[in-house]
Amino acid sequence: MESGRCGGTGELEEISRHPCYNEEAHRYFARMHLPVAPACNIQCRYCNRKFDCVNESRPGVVSEVLTPEQAAQKAVGVAAQLMQLSVVGIAGPGDPLANADRTFETFRKVRSRVPDVSLCLSTNGLTLMEHLDDIEELGIRHVTITINAIDPDIGSDIYSWVYDSGIRYEGREAAELLISRQLAGLKALCERGVLCKVNSVLIPGVNDTHLPAVSRTVKSLGAAIHNVTPLIVAPGSPYEQEGRRAPRPKELHALQEICGGEGMKIMRHCRQCRADAIGLLGQDRSADFTWEKIEQAPPLNPEAREQLQASLEEKVRQRMNRRRDRESRPSDDTQASRVMTTVAVASRGAGKVNLHFGHAQEFMIYESDGEVLKFIGIRKVQSYCHGRADCNGDKEETLREICSILKDCQVLLCSGIGDHPRKTLQCCGITPLVRKGDAEALILESAKYSNYFQNTPISKG
Repeated sequence: MESGRCGGTGELEEISRHPCYNEEAHRYFARMHLPVAPACNIQCRYCNRKFDCVNESRPGVVSEVLTPEQAAQKAVGVAAQLMQLSVVGIAGPGDPLANADRTFETFRKVRSRVPDVSLCLSTNGLTLMEHLDDIEELGIRHVTITINAIDPDIGSDIYSWVYDSGIRYEGREAAELLISRQLAGLKALCERGVLCKVNSVLIPGVNDTHLPAVSRTVKSLGAAIHNVTPLIVAPGSPYEQEGRRAPRPKELHALQEICGGEGMKIMRHCRQCRADAIGLLGQDRSADFTWEKIEQAPPLNPEAREQLQASLEEKVRQRMNRRRDRESRPSDDTQASRVMTTVAVASRGAGKVNLHFGHAQEFMIYESDGEVLKFIGIRKVQSYCHGRADCNGDKEETLREICSILKDCQVLLCSGIGDHPRKTLQCCGITPLVRKGDAEALILESAKYSNYFQNTPISKG
């Protein structure tokens, strides 16, 4: 079997509407997580059970745990109103396969009532081998496995315990059991043609130098994509008590570059979503879909859904083709003299610069020399203002934190910005540009100007 399979024609069709597997699709297609799985069979040292935390870290937080019937009702109501909903997944708040009956009952109900959505499962992989037939029978085509280590000695620093078949394992023994099950499950799923994404939490001082080996191993077993995410330390967790820190953006980017350097497809647009998230990545709308709104939802209209999604899929294909065209262009003699400009983009989605600086809770980071464009990743921030259009507040601490997070960026694109944050960013070497429109075109334009000024000699006369 060919390893690192993502990229074939059939596979591209399967990810064309999946926002997590396809960087371009996440601008247009929405996903929905159904929180039906409260129990977990492992204890990660970055997790705190009081916060209903899934093995993938803080994303496990949910507002309420649903029954399978409630989950199916909510899926129908959301699909009827959110026409770009293309994926329904179960990711917690515990481990879905530690709650296998609830998980698979939910999937069966969703499959019968909203047949046009793709089903997606996230798991720590401990009991994956027991459920291969269920996954195949239900047509679950996308499975994410969180694999933080392939060395039990390193794993013993990540997992406090593993509970399997009535026995609690600790230390190296626990890690060895979990890792062996994860790798066996990944291999078996890939052999059955299921598209697998591997998530790995980057933990500085624990597995930071080890994750390239994890990436090589999962690629050899057939994983389609590797998602290296930054550690989020849950309040009250062992890691918080030990004083563990989250990785810095440059550390995450450097490791992603290493893991992707040997041909592994790397996910860079992950938002580390909650287990009850709804909407586009980075734009959680779960609060919009109350039970009152679900009950008032219009009947499901499969024809209208397919018409809209087909048009969105065409936009995804066009963006992918443009990116391939840019990447395949032969280099010219001046390329060596071009300087890569790092650009931060404030966006509500759809590939547009359409968000005010003060309202941004994340920035999309790109590098470009005016010809080539490369997506680097997502950087989350605390929004500078809450509701005020001019954002000329006195939130100096928040503004300093944003400047620190974006300190390697030369340009920031947004739809608006107040005078005070504008001046502060400029003092930090970041040029805010107020623009609206297609993000890629604006990034290339700003990078060309940056290259021009950096390569134009200053006149002496």
